[in-house]
Amino acid sequence: MLKLISYVILAYFLYTIWRLVRAIRQRTIPPRRPRARLSGTMVKDAVCNTYIPKEEALRETFDGREYFFCSKDCRKKFHQDRKRP
Repeated sequence: MLKLISYVILAYFLYTIWRLVRAIRQRTIPPRRPRARLSGTMVKDAVCNTYIPKEEALRETFDGREYFFCSKDCRKKFHQDRKRP
């Protein structure tokens, strides 16, 4: 009888450890990717005049000059305005 009680206690102890390990695994957050370091240089959008970090801006070279845009919509509007006479 004493042997049976010791097996039950051991089984309960192992079950508790298994639940703890499972709970820890479910709560772990995957490591974050480090963000690219920004140089601190801000550029002005050619259409909406918004300042954005140079590394995040969309770039376009037009007539030998580089223009920066905050979004694809601004870049599209820039090209539409350039096509008008």
